[in-house]
Amino acid sequence: MKKNFFISGAILAGLAVAMGTYGAHGGAKFMDAESAITFGKAVRYQMNHALALLVLSLAFSHLPNQKVLLSWAGYSFLGGILSFSGSLYLLVFAKLSLGYITPLGGVLFVLGWFLMAFGAFKSQRKEP
Repeated sequence: MKKNFFISGAILAGLAVAMGTYGAHGGAKFMDAESAITFGKAVRYQMNHALALLVLSLAFSHLPNQKVLLSWAGYSFLGGILSFSGSLYLLVFAKLSLGYITPLGGVLFVLGWFLMAFGAFKSQRKEP
């Protein structure tokens, strides 16, 4: 599982860089100011949570008895990226508003962070 989250995080981080580059260079001329802000927010949250997936993949080794909670945290981050950043990308490029999908992504991000914290709190592993 940790390998899948690591691969997903690396790919999503690379895509965030590509999207950010597009927005900064080519795409900026096709966006108004409000769309550029929305686009930047989508890229930023995608990158932050792609990095969270990379950290999460390391947490599997440090918290081996919390694989279920950590897995749910990873799925929450993936769902958050898809629904939050994805819906903002659709808003910018297709002018398609998906209503409550964007806030759902935010809730999934928060849930992922809380699940990671709860897994660490609940862990029985002693520090050396």
